[in-house]
Amino acid sequence: MNPQRFHQQIEFLAEIDKVKRIDRNTVLMDASRKENDAEHSWHMAVAVMLLLEYFDEKALNLGKVFKMVLLHDIVEIDAGDVFAYGNADYSEKAEREKKAAKRIFGLLPQEQCKEFLSIWNEYEECVSGEAKFAQALDSFMPILHNYRTKGLQWRKLGVTSDKVLARNRCYPQSRP
Repeated sequence: MNPQRFHQQIEFLAEIDKVKRIDRNTVLMDASRKENDAEHSWHMAVAVMLLLEYFDEKALNLGKVFKMVLLHDIVEIDAGDVFAYGNADYSEKAEREKKAAKRIFGLLPQEQCKEFLSIWNEYEECVSGEAKFAQALDSFMPILHNYRTKGLQWRKLGVTSDKVLARNRCYPQSRP
């Protein structure tokens, strides 16, 4: 066992515990409170298992998808959560998140840092099938929450159906 490696991994685990403190603008389906980033990532991981059948599952590396959904919001420890339907400067957000990714994943041993940064970047670039699936779920989950709460949070924040449709127009729509 390499004590330095183990120490770096434990420090990373301690650091990412902060994800539990990052509240999102999505309300839990029982409308009791806002969800946090850790809950969101867990919920997405379960959604991966359940909804995989609606994607070309043979073409996807499922392990990579799980890593993406579990790592995608870790950067918000430093960069903060940006509301998807707000008026954020997305170029500034991207720079803050890149800096955060380097710092947080940089706590890990070199090869794990490289792997996690690569997975996070792949998610952000949204070119691979795995990234497209993960990002589609990331967009879908708040829609599901708002559907189940009759739009509670989106009504409070002035999110219209036009905003939701415009933000999600890159995803193919199918009709049963």
